[in-house]
Amino acid sequence: MKDDNGIVLARVHDDYLYESDLKNIVPSNISHHDSIVIIRNYVNNWVKTKLMVEKAKFNLTDEQQNFEQRLEEYENSLIIYEYESKLIDQELDTSINQTELKTFYLNHVSDFELKENIVKVYYCILNKQFDSIQHIEEIFNLPDSLIIDSLDIMANIYNLNYSIDTANWIAFEDLKRIIPIETYNQDLFLKNKRFIKISDENNIYMLKFVDFKIIDDISPFSLVEKKIKDIILAKRKILLTNKVRKEIFDHAASNKDFEIYYNE
Repeated sequence: MKDDNGIVLARVHDDYLYESDLKNIVPSNISHHDSIVIIRNYVNNWVKTKLMVEKAKFNLTDEQQNFEQRLEEYENSLIIYEYESKLIDQELDTSINQTELKTFYLNHVSDFELKENIVKVYYCILNKQFDSIQHIEEIFNLPDSLIIDSLDIMANIYNLNYSIDTANWIAFEDLKRIIPIETYNQDLFLKNKRFIKISDENNIYMLKFVDFKIIDDISPFSLVEKKIKDIILAKRKILLTNKVRKEIFDHAASNKDFEIYYNE
């Protein structure tokens, strides 16, 4: 359809959508088929939106449709947010040393209780056809100080699936996705198991617990270090924005840029 204003794509009551309204909607580097799909979806959404607005206007009172104050508040919030974001990017001190991090940790230990059981482990996953299973098990019975080098050597020779990373904690539930551990009481299991050897249809799994912490224990510092950094930075952002707001207010007050007449 075409009228004096151009090609009409859709109409809702007295409101018209013209082809010219879509000039920035369709990218220039897409196929004809894709452009048709985009235009069809846009037109359908335009009609649905217009119909919903008409329905809403019919069912809302004039007072409910008065959005001027809310729009002004929203616009003000957006402007302030953009300004404060720019300010934070320019002026926020993001350097946090280990002393500050650990001091915060020690002063707020009760805030860092574990919500899940965590462990440090050595493990190795062996195909049942592997011919040195007994030797690997002997390695797991060595003192911890010898396991790492011995297992690392064997794993590299035979390209084994293993882990000797005891610098990082792993959630027990995540470990169960690697090793098919079955237990109905994780706390009791962790307190009573040091080495486990289990198997399934294809593999044999060997695992040695180096350390563990259970739910409600205090999280190790290494596990919450990033969270503490985020908390400290969030507090600094609040302090910075509050400081700037006060400076703006005080400067305006000294210049008599505003007056407050309400004195109740």
